[in-house]
Amino acid sequence: QVQLVESGGGSVQAGGSLRVSCAASGNMFSINVMGWDRQAPGKPRELVAQITSSGSTVYADSVKGRFSISRDNAKDTVYLQMNVLKPEDTADYYCFVQTRGSYYWGQGTRVTVSS
Repeated sequence: QVQLVESGGGSVQAGGSLRVSCAASGNMFSINVMGWDRQAPGKPRELVAQITSSGSTVYADSVKGRFSISRDNAKDTVYLQMNVLKPEDTADYYCFVQTRGSYYWGQGTRVTVSS
C-alpha cells in the first residue's frame, strides 16, 4: 500500500502563486513517475504535469510557462509551483505516483483562484 499526503493549496487571487507538495510513503520499491492531475467542477480530470525519476517532465498546454514540477527523490516528494494563476486553474489537485507498474492517487487538495 502506498500513501500520498498532499499539502499546500488554498485560495489566491488571479496572478498569484501557490505551491502544493505531495509526500509518498509505504510499500514502494522505486517511484518512476510522480505528478499532478486536477479536476475542475463539471469537467473531467486532466493531467497537469508529471516528472520521471530521471527528471523528464510533461505539462498540459494550459499551464506551460506558468507551472513548474519538481521532485526530491530522497524524500519521495513531488512539488508543483503554480505561478500567474488564473480563475480557470480553480480545481481539486490530486498527486499521483507510479511504482511497480501501479498508479496511486492522493486525496486531493483544493486550489481556488478568484478574479
